[in-house]
Amino acid sequence: MKRYDKHFKEEAVRLVVELGRSVATVAKELGIHENTLHKWVSQYKEHKENAFPGSGNLLPEDAETRRLKKMIADLQEENAILKKATAIFARHQK
Repeated sequence: MKRYDKHFKEEAVRLVVELGRSVATVAKELGIHENTLHKWVSQYKEHKENAFPGSGNLLPEDAETRRLKKMIADLQEENAILKKATAIFARHQK
């Protein structure tokens, strides 16, 4: 699958959004599928300057979600360790 950089996507979207050109015309001129350009336009309209974060990068809200999920997993692991330790200490106190 061919990959396009952020600049290419932004320029393609700009031709449609700012200059009012049709998706079909721009897609044909750039040699990309119309559905691909429709998707890029939708992503741009939803995320504006955060659209097209690049390979391996996340949108800011996705990065925050990932960070919070990791924090929850870490806390759950710490909680499980503390429960086991409490059970061990309770057995030794009897």
